[in-house]
Amino acid sequence: MRLVALASVVLALVLWAVPALPHALDPGFLELRLVGAETWRAFWKVPSVNGKPMPIDAVLPENCSPRRVPQLKFDGRAFSGSWNVDCPGGLQGGEIAVEGLESTATDVLIRYELSPGVADNRRLTPASTAFLIPAPQGKLGVLTTYVALGIEHILAGADHLLFVFALLLLIRSPGPLVGAITAFTAAHSLTLASATLGWISLPGPPVEAVIALSIMFLASELLRFDSGEVRLSQRYPWAVSFGFGLLHGLGFAGALQEIGLPQREIPLALLSFNVGVEIGQLMFIAAVLAATWLAGRLVPRLAELALRRTGYGIRIVSYAIGGTSAFWFLSRVAAF
Repeated sequence: MRLVALASVVLALVLWAVPALPHALDPGFLELRLVGAETWRAFWKVPSVNGKPMPIDAVLPENCSPRRVPQLKFDGRAFSGSWNVDCPGGLQGGEIAVEGLESTATDVLIRYELSPGVADNRRLTPASTAFLIPAPQGKLGVLTTYVALGIEHILAGADHLLFVFALLLLIRSPGPLVGAITAFTAAHSLTLASATLGWISLPGPPVEAVIALSIMFLASELLRFDSGEVRLSQRYPWAVSFGFGLLHGLGFAGALQEIGLPQREIPLALLSFNVGVEIGQLMFIAAVLAATWLAGRLVPRLAELALRRTGYGIRIVSYAIGGTSAFWFLSRVAAF
């Protein structure tokens, strides 16, 4: 664990360059909700790119009319539109495609109903831009889809990763670090499930703002670690990570609520998404530790300098983390 600080300057500079958004570019989203015997209500949302809709277009099966969204409107964050679709013979066996997706770096989440209130989900990527609608999705399909979505969400969330990175820098001892990560996992699992199931509800923008505030707190604790004062994060690291983990779980829940859950497999989908989040988090931690170990082998002198808590390296990292999270916080508050 002592080598965690070695790559901190480089990683912090990379994170400093990340746009001040809660996550990377949002995915596109297509929903087909059954409202009649052979009629669906379609909803299509695409990310905003430089004030214009991303140049992708959902195309429905050939037996559906109309097959494309008539018009998109800007809702302050993305472009969206909805329309009624008649599909004689139903959706099963038809192809849904997203034109232009192969030229982007985003995904499209598709939620469709073959019977009222019973939804299935698929994810299209630049490498897989179309699919044939099969029979209702089984347990294995739900498992693989939502694990992949969880991994993608955590690895695309710069704010969540920056929080975990700050924990790695702040807590150097293996025992307390494992306790803090475990507490963070338990907390965000709790609020993720509670918010997704509708047991608790908080508006998204304030939650995202406080998530940025949690990163600012860790940056402050890291900067003042050697002030001689026993900091809260030193006395109760698990309590700090648990408290902020509750907030981060609400952020995860907001993304999952946008995706939707298959009505027949809600517990499995929820568990799978959370497992995916944990896998992505462990992948990030492993990557940081591997990179710092390798850098320590190649430049041991730099490792020695970086490990000094009073050195310039840690201070630069602290200010970079704090400055980035402060910018996120102000941007999110201004967007209320």
